[in-house]
Amino acid sequence: MTHILLTNDDGVDSPGLFALKQALDRVGRVSVIAPDRNRSAIARGITVHVPLHIEEVALPDGSRAYATDGTPVDCVRFAMLGVLEEGVPDVVVSGINLGHNLGDDVTYSGTVAAAFEGVLLGWPAIAVSQEYPGHWAARGDGAGYDFRAVAEFAAGLVPFVTAGGFPRDVLFNVNGPARPAHDPPRARATRLGRRIYNDALVLQETAGRRRRYTIYGDSPSYHPEPGTDFAAIEDGEISVTPLHFELTDEAGLEALSRLFAAGTLMPGEDA
Repeated sequence: MTHILLTNDDGVDSPGLFALKQALDRVGRVSVIAPDRNRSAIARGITVHVPLHIEEVALPDGSRAYATDGTPVDCVRFAMLGVLEEGVPDVVVSGINLGHNLGDDVTYSGTVAAAFEGVLLGWPAIAVSQEYPGHWAARGDGAGYDFRAVAEFAAGLVPFVTAGGFPRDVLFNVNGPARPAHDPPRARATRLGRRIYNDALVLQETAGRRRRYTIYGDSPSYHPEPGTDFAAIEDGEISVTPLHFELTDEAGLEALSRLFAAGTLMPGEDA
């Protein structure tokens, strides 16, 4: 039976994690390691300067989970290093995040980061998020969500990504609409869109030489383009975007190599 590591960045008590766990129980043996509190937007942060703690906790169905004061990436590392009695997992599933992770959001997301860590360790991985109905910012308590469609879809992906045929250096970033437009829900293969972040610098308070600001919080928008994850969600469909961790730009590498070979650009010299 497939051994599934389930984690998230909203915390072990998140209803999104429990909804996904219930769906995954039907396709494999699920082990849960998750942060003991909300660690949203921590991206690929890890804990390096202090020891980590881990504690057994009970999920709403009475099953065992592990809660840690570490990050989502730490959770995956715990599994890789052998903390689970069940052994090393076969696949990493991260989510369901309370709020979608679309476009440029993936670079900030702890949900996606945990899945990326699985990929870096050689495991197939799936990140799962869902749009909150009515507003771009997610409700932290999970109220208003209906996780059934995206949870069942993500669980159905597990046998495919573990059976072979999919590249092991790719994770699948799944985003569900607040309310699917079709019954049964439809899914679409997409590419990442581009966010428009409407951030504003707002001075909140001045106390002597110290000033307090907010710089985030205005509702973001996006560039409307066909074929993107944003377009799929706008149409009420589940978006599935394959992501990889190869950051080297090959065209830029070739151009830079030509400059060095020609002696046009040398370190320590003026261009």
